[in-house]
Amino acid sequence: MFYPAYIHTDADGSASGFFPDVPGCYFAGDTLDDAFQDARSALTAHFETLCEMQEEIPHPGIVEHHLEKCPEDFAGGQWLLVDINMNQFDGRAERINITLPRRLLVKIDGFVREHPRFSNRSAFLAEAARRALLG
Repeated sequence: MFYPAYIHTDADGSASGFFPDVPGCYFAGDTLDDAFQDARSALTAHFETLCEMQEEIPHPGIVEHHLEKCPEDFAGGQWLLVDINMNQFDGRAERINITLPRRLLVKIDGFVREHPRFSNRSAFLAEAARRALLG
């Protein structure tokens, strides 16, 4: 799915922008290329946060509609369409079969017992994976 982003370049060559359809989602970079790269990361992180907060992910609008509503807000910049695979935000649980060393499973289960915020082994593994993927 393509989300329109508005971006402008500053006098020093840095660039920043936002997604008009996604309130609070901004991106920036030292160069225009850096800002383009950051746009996808910002949108992905924003949608991940919305999913974790169990809030609705907004649908993308059409550039022409934004220009018709508020043309003065979009003067002097350019538009970028950021392609996002929405399947990554599908929160349905899926049963999988994995193999882990028994020793590791014992440690995980002990940790889960001592930390009640994890309701079970799966919740712990999902949180560990999210943290690893976010860097």
